[in-house]
Amino acid sequence: MANSLRGEVVKLYKNLLYLGREYPKGADYFRTRLKAAFLKNKDETDPEKIKQLIARGEFVVKELEALYFLRKYRAMKQRYYSDNKP
Repeated sequence: MANSLRGEVVKLYKNLLYLGREYPKGADYFRTRLKAAFLKNKDETDPEKIKQLIARGEFVVKELEALYFLRKYRAMKQRYYSDNKP
């Protein structure tokens, strides 16, 4: 059972690593935190606990995507709308 979850964990790690390239504090900061988080739970063998950790990681993915969309939205808004109030 744990081997079937291994692929999901690797996929999650790669996805987070990819998303971390645009992290506001820098890619190196994100990469070290990501590696520490995954290494902290590397000895976990309980399939239910692993599934919970994967779900938490997927939540982080959604939060990062929301952060990036918000940043892009703000940049577009600044580009096309002035802050001068009449």
